Amino acid sequence: VCVLICVHSTLNNSPSLSRSLSLSLSVFPLIPPSFPPLPPTSLSISHCAACELMNRGILALISSVGCMSAGSLQSLADAMHIPHLFIQRAPAGTPRSSCPLVSRGRQDDYTLFVRPPVYLNDVILQVVSEYSWQKFIIFYDQEYDIRGIQDFLDKTSQQGMDVSLQKVESNINMMITSMFRTMRVEELHRYRDTLRRAVLFMSPVTAKAFITEVVETNLMAFDCHWIIINEEISDQDVQELVMKSIGRLTLIRQTFPLPQNTSQRCVKHNHRINTSLCDPKDPKAQTLEITNRYIYDTVLLLANTFHRKLEDRKWHSMASLTCIRKNSKPWQGGRPMLDNVKKSGVSGLTGFLEFTDNGTNPNIYFEILGTNYGEDRGRGVSKLATWDPVHGLNGTLTDRKLENNMRGVVLRVVTVLEEPFVMVSENVLGKPKKYQGYSIDVLDSLSNYLGFKYEIYVAPDHKYGSQQSDGVWNGLMGELVAKRADVGLSALTITPERESAVDFTTRYMDYSVGVLLRKAERTVDMFACLAPFDLSLWACIAGTVLLVGILVYLLNWLNPPRLPMGAVSSTTFYNSMWFVYGSFVQQGGEVPYTTLATRMMMGVWWLFALIVISSYTANLAAFLTITRIENSIQSLQDLSKQTELPYGTVLDSAVYEQVRSKAMNPFERDPMYSQMWRMINRTGGADNNVDESKEGIRKVHHFTWSTPGNCMKLL
Repeated sequence: VCVLICVHSTLNNSPSLSRSLSLSLSVFPLIPPSFPPLPPTSLSISHCAACELMNRGILALISSVGCMSAGSLQSLADAMHIPHLFIQRAPAGTPRSSCPLVSRGRQDDYTLFVRPPVYLNDVILQVVSEYSWQKFIIFYDQEYDIRGIQDFLDKTSQQGMDVSLQKVESNINMMITSMFRTMRVEELHRYRDTLRRAVLFMSPVTAKAFITEVVETNLMAFDCHWIIINEEISDQDVQELVMKSIGRLTLIRQTFPLPQNTSQRCVKHNHRINTSLCDPKDPKAQTLEITNRYIYDTVLLLANTFHRKLEDRKWHSMASLTCIRKNSKPWQGGRPMLDNVKKSGVSGLTGFLEFTDNGTNPNIYFEILGTNYGEDRGRGVSKLATWDPVHGLNGTLTDRKLENNMRGVVLRVVTVLEEPFVMVSENVLGKPKKYQGYSIDVLDSLSNYLGFKYEIYVAPDHKYGSQQSDGVWNGLMGELVAKRADVGLSALTITPERESAVDFTTRYMDYSVGVLLRKAERTVDMFACLAPFDLSLWACIAGTVLLVGILVYLLNWLNPPRLPMGAVSSTTFYNSMWFVYGSFVQQGGEVPYTTLATRMMMGVWWLFALIVISSYTANLAAFLTITRIENSIQSLQDLSKQTELPYGTVLDSAVYEQVRSKAMNPFERDPMYSQMWRMINRTGGADNNVDESKEGIRKVHHFTWSTPGNCMKLL
């Protein structure tokens, strides 16, 4: 009986596996000496190649290909009734995506899934939930099919998680460079904050290159936590990833349980495994791909199955199989052979290999490795938990509580006064200064919990700290760098330059750059009723009343009105003025003017009075009910375009250094920052800048347009 087992694998990189396959096949006399042996090189299996092998005689087919070729081989195996043991292979070590093959459970399905189904969706969802992540970004390389985590994305959306996706191009350096070229500083800060929580679906090679780039460009902070998930990550890859990264790293990979008795690791039932493969400490075993492990165990499984069939003498004669002729009949012994393979089991390099009723291997285990936060290279990697489809997560990923191991320790704490974070109360009756504020409350809570005591003092120069031209830090940063203080406590902004010198805790408040303007003062004016009209307009109205009164008097004097018998004529100048003024304020008059000329002129005057009174009423209502502060400065761009209003910031602060670096950088000349720097650095920065925020608030509060030196403070 001739049995041809077709293996498609990259065995060139695993000579020990090739030798082991040859040894395992030579145990059973299934391949006659006259038959040409299988070459240990990579054999490309396609539909046509499989047809040719069937013409030569075949009992089982082992394939280790991608999803596209697997579908074709599945159709062929189902049609010819040939047991097909499929081992899914991902391109270039990239995490696997589920193959959209024909649904399981059909009677004419002859394909068995040796490698267990992809459980990456379930694993990463439980890990992210254990870490209580609500917002993170997913990076994936160009070889990974993002549709493989669609179920995971749907579940995170249902749970209200904010998940972003970004594809990592092959040229990572160019991708990072273009990001710096197109994004503004505020956008880079927001993007850097997004990178604090990230999940990587990529090969170890791409992951190492990507982490190296983001660390060198200072996009990855010390408080970052990244999760790398890939079934095939060797111990060497884990160590290299830890060496290249900062912050915290969690790695998820597939693992294989080993027997408790070390003497039985290389002896599995009735066969012996090569010691270089089964020993976990052997370098060859550590670099062995998971796909090749499954190929090894599949060959052992088929060898045991064929051996039992020979002993039982239940072989079915193989008909001439061809997939070219239309009326070719399938192999009659395919179903019994498939049933025997499904009933068999073998313990090999991947643990126990067996199949369920739906033709899949249920035995799969994941281990979750992790490091702690820190920038130290070569940090230790510990095993945090395991995962399997039956029991789920076995272990905990939550951080252990800090132990009270700082009893008797006295820390020197340096601070910079900044309300409401750090404030000092008045020194009463010679008692020492007492500090209070939000940050002080946090420090007191830590002191009570951990058991340490502290001594607090203010930085000598009352500055947060910046790096001088000679490389020396001043202010609070200088105290920490010189190790005169153990802890710095204040409203200190985290910048890349400061992060390169000291370690920061996780930020507890984020705010953007803002502008502090003096609020217009509202005063009570007893002459507010005159505000709707200008003084010149009031003078014109008064002059108009006088002029119209004179005209009325002259018209009545030249052409006296006809009065009834006994009526007394009163056309004096006083009465004429009173009549004009009364009509102006919408009141009646006592003098009857009946001449045509007077009535025509008074009609025009009444129309004029109506328009003036209506305008006055509308303006007065708007003036008394609406108080608007006209502010033409709404952004930094508006601030840089004007020169009438002086402005400044706190010396050696994060804003000061950002404006200075942007304006002085010859490779990034920004007109906005250049104009701002000219204003801030006027007279060496002595006029417009302040040493602390409190002084800046005071200058803004007492700012007047005519007072030079008083400026607006830029926060």
